[in-house]
Amino acid sequence: MSVFQKVFKAIFPTKWAQAMEADSRSWMVRCPCGLARSVWELGGIRWKASGKQHWFVKCPKCGKRSWHKVTRDQ
Repeated sequence: MSVFQKVFKAIFPTKWAQAMEADSRSWMVRCPCGLARSVWELGGIRWKASGKQHWFVKCPKCGKRSWHKVTRDQ
């Protein structure tokens, strides 16, 4: 868990923190090579969010830096 996640979990009520974690786990960061990881796994928070986003990160599977799509698994 990242420092950012720890701070938000400490500040918000337990129910909100649980909802924040569950929502962040449903958002997946997908590399063009096929690897998918949740936003929460990567140390981020995406709570009550919408829209399409791309992150420029390095993939641990293929080793390349590229634009990864952030999509929500329903």
